Amino acid sequence: MKLAVTLAVLVALLLALPHAAPLFHAWQPSLPHPLYTRTSFLALTLAHLSLVLAATLAAVAIGLSLGILATRPLGRSLLPTVRAVAVIGQTFPPVAVLAIAVPLLGFGAAPTLFALVLYGVLPVLGQAVAGLDQVPAAALHAADGMGYGRWRRLLDVELPLAAGPIMAGIRLSAIVSVGTATIGSAVGATTLGSPIVEGLVGNNPAYVVQGALLVGVLALTVDAALAAVERRVRRSDRR
Repeated sequence: MKLAVTLAVLVALLLALPHAAPLFHAWQPSLPHPLYTRTSFLALTLAHLSLVLAATLAAVAIGLSLGILATRPLGRSLLPTVRAVAVIGQTFPPVAVLAIAVPLLGFGAAPTLFALVLYGVLPVLGQAVAGLDQVPAAALHAADGMGYGRWRRLLDVELPLAAGPIMAGIRLSAIVSVGTATIGSAVGATTLGSPIVEGLVGNNPAYVVQGALLVGVLALTVDAALAAVERRVRRSDRR
């Protein structure tokens, strides 16, 4: 139900905002251009979602791989370091990461994608380690007793039992990416942050409100979609 409501609100905003110039003009009559028209709101939303999707997929692949490595016997010594990195890494502001990435990758989507992946890896990694560490020893012993090899035990036993926490990490990673992608417009990326940045630079609060509305509803929609997936995964774990 929550997903249907947030999705309906998002679609309604995308349909209504292009025709909302009179409303914003009434609110800010001194503005000569109260409606953002440089790029369509639909194009900005799709570009924003594309960045978030690409970053989340990369973050899941990297974070889950590192989490598996850190919980294997050969990588167990790395576990304290991995946990420390996962905690410390989240204290760095996204703007600082973008400032470091721009000289290396230039302006546009590339430094933004780099920052999104870097921030997105940390929740997935932390939850993957926590979930795999919480797999009951009895389940592991039963798998060993049935002759499961290391890879089969991982795929058929450990990952399914750890799927709940891992899914929670993926959900957090995606939500962080939705918010962080907004800042990417400051370095030339095309996202829903474009009207916000232009509004702040040009002292146009109407642009800021338009971008913020879409970012907020998009974040709620993504969260609701992944929450539904997480609930289904957790129900499967209990069966």
